[in-house]
Amino acid sequence: MEQRFSDQQLERIIDEATIYMCACPAQVAAAIRDLRGLYRYQQDCLEAPSSERPVHQLIAASTNTAHAELEECLDRVLDLEGWDRQTLRMPEGLRRKREESLAGL
Repeated sequence: MEQRFSDQQLERIIDEATIYMCACPAQVAAAIRDLRGLYRYQQDCLEAPSSERPVHQLIAASTNTAHAELEECLDRVLDLEGWDRQTLRMPEGLRRKREESLAGL
């Protein structure tokens, strides 16, 4: 499974988005993290002797496809919103906008 984002980067995105109450990037990052868990689980199933090998192969292949699609989505969301790609910090304008909405401004 190819990965554009490390597990640590996904956690950083989730943390940053959660702090500023911007759930959408965090939801995509969490879904990617969950897909990685499902893929690992299927790989474990494929290593065990089983008559259900085609089932696990299908799930793993579909998970891999969904993972690639969601990583592409997250990559584009970060670009569209202007996140700092080195630090994975939300742009100042979005952070300020969230803070103002919370303050009722």
